[in-house]
Amino acid sequence: MNTSEFLSLLKQHQDKSLLFEYTKGKLVGANYHITEVKNITIESVDCGAGTDFWKETIVQLWESPKEIGKTEYMSAYKALAILNKVDRMKSMTKEAEVKFEYSNAEFHTAQLFVDDYALDSNTLTFKLSVQKTDCKAKETCGVSEKSEKTVAEEACCAPESGCC
Repeated sequence: MNTSEFLSLLKQHQDKSLLFEYTKGKLVGANYHITEVKNITIESVDCGAGTDFWKETIVQLWESPKEIGKTEYMSAYKALAILNKVDRMKSMTKEAEVKFEYSNAEFHTAQLFVDDYALDSNTLTFKLSVQKTDCKAKETCGVSEKSEKTVAEEACCAPESGCC
């Protein structure tokens, strides 16, 4: 989901509570805050010497230990106000993918992408997911779709493989 689509959903559903499902069946606590918004530019070189460039918007979610037990979630209206203020200060690239940085005691820090969202009469819930790492130079590295599941075992980027 790009930043513009995310902001549009918040605007359309300002009256709803804003929830984030960080893994199936587990929600970010109602005590969360938006603590940082990062406008990221990524310039990369993959193991096949291919270059790439893209932008991302990273919204950091943090659960306040002072508000454990809180049951009322942030509204989409409040989140939109925060993000609009950020945008006035440091413009967000609206076409950039939006991701959410989050962790808790049982879940490692990760940048999660929006896999889906759900609406009901009171809530707007974004269903987040972890994106697995991947070899972007499969053809150069000689990785077939069949062997992709065993890349670690076969050491795709071994010195004799032609990549790296």
